[in-house]
Amino acid sequence: MKTLYFIFINSDQLLLRREEWSVPTEQPEGIVMNGDIHRITFNGNNNIYTFRAKDIPDEDEYITCGLRDSYNHLPKEHYLMAGKCREILHWDATSQYCPCCGSKTRKDTDISKKCPKCGHEQWPQLQTAVICLVRRGDEALLVRAKNFKRDYYGLVAGFVETGETLEDAVKREVMEETGISISNISYFASQPWPYPCGLMVGFYADYESGNIILQETEIARAGWFTWDNLPAIPAKLSIARQLIDNWVKGKMKI
Repeated sequence: MKTLYFIFINSDQLLLRREEWSVPTEQPEGIVMNGDIHRITFNGNNNIYTFRAKDIPDEDEYITCGLRDSYNHLPKEHYLMAGKCREILHWDATSQYCPCCGSKTRKDTDISKKCPKCGHEQWPQLQTAVICLVRRGDEALLVRAKNFKRDYYGLVAGFVETGETLEDAVKREVMEETGISISNISYFASQPWPYPCGLMVGFYADYESGNIILQETEIARAGWFTWDNLPAIPAKLSIARQLIDNWVKGKMKI
């Protein structure tokens, strides 16, 4: 399998070959690493390496691209590889010390660390979140969260709490953010979300009762929209967009 180097400058600026906007297949000459190099396995390919670097080695040959924007330039598989690499680098940076005794940790395997003093082990942790498109007849419930950087509408979403099932989390988040009760929750798909270490789990649900009452600390606006009169919606890289597009496609066939 082809060797690939996913190199990040600063936090999430991915180094790409300028001419093809492609991932380097060899380590660039003269590049200065800022930390350890990590070997990654993705879908059976274990010839993947990632590390942080201080600067672009050659601006005539290389360019940087934000991880989100790389979705528009890379093959989907390479975008997903880049996401996993970014998550491993985030885990490495946030697991330098043992949470039990404070000692400096040591790498044990490619994806684990062990405290040499108390033996506590650490692995990359996922933050699991649910996201849901609520249907009411020919309409879907869309929301504009206050933390959205652009003026678009998305879907109700939130992190799963300790002791919850995924379905419980969907019901709670919809109720908390919009005051709506739902039923008939059904699984759609899941998506890695490396910003910085999430797993998004997508669902559909049907409206049951209630009027929209916004959770004002998190939601700026919310409303019911028909498939042929949608506001601005998220970019195609997100599972929110996949949920909306799939719903629209189903409505267009009716």
